[in-house]
Amino acid sequence: MEALILYLVLFFPGIYMGLVSPPLAGEALTIQFSLVWELNRIIIYTLPALALLWYIVLGKKNFSSLKPQKPRQQDVFSLGIGLFGLILIGIGISFVISLYSRHYGLPEHPKIEAPQGLAAWIVMVFACLSIGYLEESYFRYYLLTKLDNYNLPSKVILSTLLFAFGHIHDGPFGIINALLAGILLSVLFIRYRSLHGIALAHGFYNIFVYTMGLFIRFG
Repeated sequence: MEALILYLVLFFPGIYMGLVSPPLAGEALTIQFSLVWELNRIIIYTLPALALLWYIVLGKKNFSSLKPQKPRQQDVFSLGIGLFGLILIGIGISFVISLYSRHYGLPEHPKIEAPQGLAAWIVMVFACLSIGYLEESYFRYYLLTKLDNYNLPSKVILSTLLFAFGHIHDGPFGIINALLAGILLSVLFIRYRSLHGIALAHGFYNIFVYTMGLFIRFG
C-alpha cells in the first residue's frame, strides 16, 4: 500500500506536467524546449519528489543494504550496458514510428527540439539527470526492493508496468519504449544492485534525445 500511495504522490504530478508540456510548434510537430518550463518542473516537482522519496527510503531498516554508496565498478558496467540498450530501443522505436507513419498514414511522433543557448543546455542536462535519478530511485531502487518477496518475473513486470503508465503522456509508442526500457533497467539493477549506473544511463539517454534535436533541426 505504501508503494502505491508513494507512486501516486510522486508521479501523478509528473504525468500531469507531461500532459501540459510546452506546445507543439509548426507543421513539423516539434516540441520546443522551454527554459522557464523546465526550471519550474525541476524546482516545483522533481527536486521535492526526489527529496521526499529519499527521506522515506533512508528511514527504513530493510533498505540498509542499499543505502547510497560511492560509485563502484558495477556502476560503470550498468551505465554502459544501460545507455547502449536504451539508445538501441529508442532508435528501434523511432524506426517503427517512421515506418508506420509512411506506410499506414499514422501521425508522426513529435520531434524534440534541442535547447538554444548555454543556459538552456545546462538546465536541460540537470533536468535529465535529476528525473533519471528520481525515476530509477523509485521504480528500481525502492520498488524492486519492496517486492523482494515476489519472484523475479513478477516484480520486474509490476515495476515496468507502473513505469510505462508514468509515460502515458508520451503516447502509445512512448509507452512501448518505456516498457522495453523498464525491463532492461530492472534486469540491470537486479544484476548489479547499482543505482548510479542505471540512473546515469537513464539521464544520459534523455540528454541524447535532446541532442539529436540538433541534427533534426539543422540536418
